[in-house]
Amino acid sequence: MLTNPSSDRVKAVRGLSRRSARRRTGRLLVEGPQGVREAVAFAPRSVIDLYVTPEAAQRYADVVEQTRDAGRFVHLTSPEVLDAMCDAEHPQGMAAVVEWSPADLEGVLAVGPRTLVFLTNVRDPGNLGTVIRGADAAGADAVLVSAESVDVTSPKVIRSTVGSLWHVPVVTGLDVPSTLARLAAAGVTTYAADGSGERTVDEVDRSGSHAWVMGNEAWGLPEDLLGACDEAVRVPIFGHAESLNLAMAATLCLYASTRA
Repeated sequence: MLTNPSSDRVKAVRGLSRRSARRRTGRLLVEGPQGVREAVAFAPRSVIDLYVTPEAAQRYADVVEQTRDAGRFVHLTSPEVLDAMCDAEHPQGMAAVVEWSPADLEGVLAVGPRTLVFLTNVRDPGNLGTVIRGADAAGADAVLVSAESVDVTSPKVIRSTVGSLWHVPVVTGLDVPSTLARLAAAGVTTYAADGSGERTVDEVDRSGSHAWVMGNEAWGLPEDLLGACDEAVRVPIFGHAESLNLAMAATLCLYASTRA
């Protein structure tokens, strides 16, 4: 059992909370049993090490067994060691070091996607993670993320996806204007989610290949990007709310796609 919170191994795992370490190693830390379970189930070969307390090993015996069946390393740790490894205040006794690389835009377009969501300047980790989770739930083909957005591999984003990071392709580091141009060239209709839209998300054609383009939480999409999209569309608000949370609006747009 690993019992020394100051050991080099613990420091190396904890170091994955830094973006520089994740970029250098190509690895990230998945905290909590739900995220670990999905990583083991959907990308077992990417799992490098599983760290688990004795209590959590009993409670989540299925995850431990599946990890071992996949030939991956399982390490018992004291609660103090796991707390020292993790960014989360309550990692629930389990964490895993996982290799991860983003999907490729050309690979996504090659399969003829029907529904995409493009996040152009999302800065809140919780919003980004929740959009990925919503895209997964709505059956979207991929999530596209601009270079100006928050890092997809940050611990807060990963926790917010609740395992959906392993279910849906995520393309990162995109230049917004060139990506919009590439989507247009591929025949993907781009709908800018904006309150200025004359038509609602249910009124536009969602039967073909399309992408919902989302802006920044505070100021939305700038005029030049609105003009670069095929049409601005709005989520209807029937009450007195001034606006919707970005992640909520994105999820509503994605579910509008499922109704087409």
